Parts: sequence; structure tokens; C-alpha cells
Amino acid sequence: MKIITTLIMLFILLSFSAGAFAQAQEEREGANTSPGAADQIRGVIRDFLGKPVSGASMVLRASDETILGQTKSDADGHFVFTSVKPGIYAVLAEKPGFQASTSIVTVEAGSIAAATLTMAAREARELSVEAALVRARNGLSPTTGGSVYHFDQDDIQNLPEGANTTFNQMLLQAPGVVNDSYKAFHIRGDEGNVQYRINGVMIPEGITTGFGPIFDTRFFNRVDLETGGLPAQFGYRTAGVVDIETKEGEQGGSVEVYGGSHNTVKPSFELGGSKGNITYYLNGSFLSDDLGIENPTSKSNAIHDHTNQETGFGYISFLLNSTTKFSLMFGSYDGSFQIPNLGGQTPDPFGQGFLSPLGIAGYDSASVNNRQYETNRFGIAALQSSLGQDFDYQVAFVSRLNTAHFAPDVTGDLAFYGVASDIHRSAISNDLQADGSYRLNDAHTVRLGFFGQDENISSDNTSTVFPLDSNGNVNGSPYQIVDNNPKNGNVLWGVYLQDEWKPVDKLTVNYGLRYDELHSFTKGDQLSPRIGLVYKATPETTLHAAYARYFTPPQTESVSTKTIALFANTPNEPEVTQSSPVTPERSHYFDLGVMQKVSPEMNIGLDSYYKIVRNMTDEAQFGPALIFSDLSYDKGYIYGVELTGNYKAGNFSTYANFAYNICRATNIVAGEWSWPQDQLAYMSNHWIYLDHDQMYTASAGVIYNLSGTVLTADATFGSGLRMGFANLYKMPNNVQVNFGAKRKFQLLDFGPFEGRIAVVNVTDNINEIRDSGGGVFAPQYGPRIGFYAGLTKLF
Repeated sequence: MKIITTLIMLFILLSFSAGAFAQAQEEREGANTSPGAADQIRGVIRDFLGKPVSGASMVLRASDETILGQTKSDADGHFVFTSVKPGIYAVLAEKPGFQASTSIVTVEAGSIAAATLTMAAREARELSVEAALVRARNGLSPTTGGSVYHFDQDDIQNLPEGANTTFNQMLLQAPGVVNDSYKAFHIRGDEGNVQYRINGVMIPEGITTGFGPIFDTRFFNRVDLETGGLPAQFGYRTAGVVDIETKEGEQGGSVEVYGGSHNTVKPSFELGGSKGNITYYLNGSFLSDDLGIENPTSKSNAIHDHTNQETGFGYISFLLNSTTKFSLMFGSYDGSFQIPNLGGQTPDPFGQGFLSPLGIAGYDSASVNNRQYETNRFGIAALQSSLGQDFDYQVAFVSRLNTAHFAPDVTGDLAFYGVASDIHRSAISNDLQADGSYRLNDAHTVRLGFFGQDENISSDNTSTVFPLDSNGNVNGSPYQIVDNNPKNGNVLWGVYLQDEWKPVDKLTVNYGLRYDELHSFTKGDQLSPRIGLVYKATPETTLHAAYARYFTPPQTESVSTKTIALFANTPNEPEVTQSSPVTPERSHYFDLGVMQKVSPEMNIGLDSYYKIVRNMTDEAQFGPALIFSDLSYDKGYIYGVELTGNYKAGNFSTYANFAYNICRATNIVAGEWSWPQDQLAYMSNHWIYLDHDQMYTASAGVIYNLSGTVLTADATFGSGLRMGFANLYKMPNNVQVNFGAKRKFQLLDFGPFEGRIAVVNVTDNINEIRDSGGGVFAPQYGPRIGFYAGLTKLF
């Protein structure tokens, strides 16, 4: 593998060196290979302020309504249709937030047909906010009024590893996103509480346990991370809304081979196009490496940490008529993980007599063979249409299957922990979502919708344990405890109604109500008012403020009192045996901020927030298996400030984010088993930091196009998560800097290619993310320096 990686990197470096010559050769040959002038329609699309509209869906129709081509406008609003015969055609443009636009074009032999389209924003606020913050990463959401951070295709491709960047690593470049172990991340101090949407459709959450990526960044056309005081249309998971717009109908595709350190090999492909009224997109990838989970040591290579992961995504849409589209989407993920080991550990660490009943004198901790297997499937069927000029709607059905299976090394786990748990959790969710938007008049846009979910949960646990006597010593042979807890018919539903009101030109008020009801392991309901204001003080300055009442259901998996009782007088019995049920989290959220356009090239933003919480949710680990369940505190609060900015001029762009966050809580009222008695007593009358709290977080990046070679670097900083007795202490600071370079080139008669090299953790910092306490049975370290290279064939 090392020889293959070296050859790939040498080939990429040679390709970079030859890039200028190859591009020049391509330009010389262009006159002979480009299509003739008579078979093209070229055009540009702009808004009413003359700004280019990027990412608009362009459709070419013949006079008999046959669709002859589909494409998208580029960053400068340009588009082109090729292989067009002489005749009369209609060019249609559509983009969310804008009214559709049409241009009639006549193609004559021997000439280039030109088309210029203008799109009007459906809502005046969208036009003014987007105009003020054009091409900015940071801004205010034109649909919610909250803070939003954008990642488009260029942003993703300009990360050092490009589309091979994992989903959580991409989000760490946004403000207020904190890195954690096992591929987890936290937004504005919350534990989980993240909502995912694909083309406006919310994806069922399923179970939270898993090491694999939620999504492959390869199929993203654009990602918006929306935070703050959200309007009534967003419920349940509200720390952050990850709104994904998929690629669709992009003609052509690519095949890539990527690899490098830790025996990494990652082939992938993309394919897209359109035919008649049908648009499609497919992608898939396979990953094999030896760093599937964070290394429990500070060394470069982990022991027993191999992973194989397969991902796939597909999209197909049918344009039923000029205003109605039916879409099908599916996603698939399968992952297998070895659980990494710490060498040199002593079995039976407390001398309880684990080894004798097993008939062994010792056990090498480096050879323990714990594994985890994960599966994630989802499918979406969505119908989008309009009734007249003023009412738009989408109805979607979503189904998701999510499983996690922890398979223990029974002898090894018994030797070290006295318990070996085979745990299988699965969730099957079926959702129905309907959303509508009615433009009542120039001052009011009314939105309303419904969400309903039916979920079936299976939690099957078979644990092999030793019986213990009153002194804590083994007094018999190991036996099995079977603890299966299915919970079918879990129902969650909600409705909302909101109005976007523009009383004067500079002010937009978004107010509304939503009602939610939960019937699961626990029950609850809430009526939640929301209000947000966006004030355009000057063309360069936008202020916003919001209040939101939130209702957050707990995860459907849990550890019950019944389960704990089964482990009485075994090594897996917790010190505290009480486990009250976790109830929904309820909170008041306040948000205040400002966006400032300093110059045409530079934008900055400042946002502050304060969250008051009852039944604050957190997670804990029951036993040595890496499976987690909810707990909750009686009261909590989160507050913080985020500063963000970006600059772009010519071939150079840069961005930087800084966040300060405090997350504290007191008095555990559910899942009490997760803490020792002395710490539980301390927390009953003290405010503590939650273990995922990180006071300071920062990220930054630089992109420079040097004569066709794109040089890129990004960095993240964290002041450290919490640790120790009642989380009174913190981990050391962590810093990671990554570097990358890429270049497109023409390779002889083989067509266009793109080469990429990347270095992860350039400074080779030792970053310990978690220590061995707080319910985690081994430390976790970030990756040491790694070298990677990739080659992509474009077609």
C-alpha cells in the first residue's frame, strides 16, 4: 500500500508540473474540438439589481413542450445549451425564493443564439439581504432570519481533502461547532439536537449511536447551517438545522481514486444528467483505512482500528408539467469498525477473580477483538407544485432504517471488564411532511405545515457477566443476561402556522406558533411561540433579534430501571441504580446579532444567544460497549457569542470564525445511574459544566488560485472539552492545520483530469479529545500527520 500511495503522489506532482503545458495544449486544440456556433444557446440570468443568479435550474423546451436539455447557471449567472438545431425554443429558469422566468429564443443557422433572463425575488427581504451579502459565507437566512453559514460546491472542493472531507470535519469550519470523539460534534453547546434536511425534507433521526458519517459530502450542491432563533416551521432538533441541497441533473460525472496514510484507499464515482422530463444523479464511494475510530494513544497508528465503509446516494426527478415536479431520493451507508485497543493493560484490574473461571492466566489487551457494524438507509418521495401564482407546496414521505450492532470479544471483555455485551439497536421511521407558502400580498407571506412520524425501536442486549459476592469477587461461572426492549408505535407529530410580515421596507417580522405532541417511552406536548425581526438599518448593516420556545424530544433508546436491576451483583452494576425516565427538553431561546458589509469584498457578523433549559439532555455510556443513552438535568443554561468574517478578492479568499460558549446544568433527574454517588450528590446543589462544553472554538481557511493551481489551507482550534470530578477540569487545547492543492489538466487524449494532494495535521500536533473518565473507557486522540493524494477523471 505504501508503494501504491507513493506512486500516486508522484504521478499527481508530475501532473501539477505539466498542468500549464497541458492547459495551453487544450486551448490550442479547442478551436478544433469545440461545438460550432450554430448549435448553441448562450445566456445570462440576473436579478432585478443586476446581480448574477447562480444555481438556477435552466430548462430548454421545444414548441411541442418536449424538454431538450437541462443545466444550471454558474457563479456568474451564465448558462449554455449545446447541440441545438435551428428553431424556436423556450428557456425556463427556476430557483427557490425567485419567481420563474422564461425567454423565447430563435436559433438560426450560422449564429449564436443569446438569451437574457431576469428573475424577481418572491419576497423583498430575500432580495435585499442576498444583495447586501452577496457571495458571503456568513449571513442571515433569507427564509428564517436566523444566522446561516453557507457551504457551496466550491467551498467543499476547496477544502484540503475536497469531497473526501468527512461531514463532521466540513461542519467544523462553521462558527460555534465543537469537535468531539467518535465523529460527533456540538453546535452552540448542545448535545446532539441537530436537524438534517435534504431539499427541504426533514430526515428521521433514528438512533444516535454510530461512528460512520451521516452523509457523504460528494452529493452536496449546497449546505446551509442555520442556527439561532428559528421560526415556527422548524421543530424538534433546533441547535442547528443542516439544510442540504443536492446535486441534480449535472451533465457528466467523474471517477476518483484517493488514498494515503493509514492504508487509506477510497474510490468513488459521480454520474448525472437528464433525458426528456427526467433528471438524475448518482454517487457512491468505498473507504478502507486503519483509523476508523479515534486512536486511544498519541501514536500515529492505532492498534486494531480497521474500517470498511460504503456509501451511496441517488436522485431522480420527473417534471410532470411546468409547475409540478416529483422526486425520488435514496441514501445508503454500511460500515464495519474494529474497536481500537490500548496495549499493555492489565486484565482483572481490581483483582476480582475474572481469569480463573475463564481458564486463562492472562490476556493481551492489544488482541481484544471488539467490533461494531452500522447500517443506514433512507428513501424520500416528494411532490412539489404550485397552485396559481401565490401558493407553493411540497408533500413528502420519508422512510429510514438505522442499525448499530456492537459485537464483543467475549473472553477479552470478561477478562478486563467482567462483562461482554452483544448489543443490537435499530430504528425504522416513517414520516409524512407537508409544507405550504402563500403570498397573501406584498407585506405578508403565510407558511403552514404538518409533520408526523411513526417509529419502531428495537433494543436487544445479550450480556455475558460474572456473578459477584457481597465483597465484589467472582463466585461462579459466567452467565448470560438477555434484555430485549422493543418499543413500537412511537408517535411524534406537529403543526405550525407563521406569517412573514413586512410592515415597512427596512423591517421584516416573522412570527408564528407550532404545536408538538410526543407518545413514546415518555409523553409530552407543547405550544411554542416564535418571533424574529430583521432590520435593514443601512444597505451595509442588518440587525436581527429573535425569541423561540423549543420542545426537544429525548432519544427513543434508554436504559431503564428494569435493565439496571438485571445487572445486580455483577461487574456491570452501576454504583447508583436509579434510572428515572428522560422527559422532553423545554427551553427559551434568545438571539441577537448584526451583519456588516465592510466593503464589497468583506463581510463580518456578530451573534449572541442565551438559552434557558428545563430537563437538559445529555448522553452517557452504560458498560464498556460504545452504545450511548440519554440522561437529563433538572435545569441548565447555554450562552455564547460568535464572531465570523470572510474576504474575497480576485484569486484570493479567506474566512475566520471565533466562538465563546458556556454550557452548565445542575441536579440530574433522569439517568442517575450514569454518575457515581459522590458526584451525583455534588451536582444536586452545584452548577457544573457539561462534558461537551468547550469555552473557546475557532476555525479559519485560506484559498488562493495560483495560475490554475488552487492552494488551500484550513485550521481549527479548541480550548478543550471538560473532564474530571463533576467536569471541573478541562482537556488541553487542540489545534489542527490542514493543507491541500489541486489542479485540473488535460492528459493527452484521455481528456480532463483533476489531481489533488493533501496533508492533514501539518504540524503533527498531539490532540487529545477525551481522557479515560466521564464514562469513556479509553482516551481518544485526533489524527497525527497524514499524507494523501487523489486523481479524478472528469467526463
